[in-house]
Amino acid sequence: MDEQLTIGELASRTGVATSALRYWEELGLLPAPERVSGQRRYPPSAAGLVGVVVLLRGVGFTLREIKAFIASRSPDGDGWRELYRRKLIELDQRITQAQVARTAIAHGLACPHKDLFECANFTSGVTALLAGSSLEEAHEKAHSR
Repeated sequence: MDEQLTIGELASRTGVATSALRYWEELGLLPAPERVSGQRRYPPSAAGLVGVVVLLRGVGFTLREIKAFIASRSPDGDGWRELYRRKLIELDQRITQAQVARTAIAHGLACPHKDLFECANFTSGVTALLAGSSLEEAHEKAHSR
């Protein structure tokens, strides 16, 4: 019989808390382990699966998306590509949003007014946001005057 790992040993090998492992099991990210005298016993391969979850969390996947990723594995196995494509689009949108926010903050820091509320660019940007403009559009309107 192959070596079986207790939940503590799996946690030690992977650096993931036992509470997280139990939660991931509850969500279906990890298969239900065998029980020996009521204690969870994982096959050594479970460490690799935990590693996959850690990797995917690290690059921005939610636990729900990771569950779909794991479920998409099949012998002909190409279902994961669509999940990756969607995540890449989402990350590109978040990067664009962060760049716009960074530019707006940098302009705010460069503002010569002691009170930002006295700055015509700032107040016109706020007005544009309230009128339904995106942050990028509001920033452009504020600085195109």
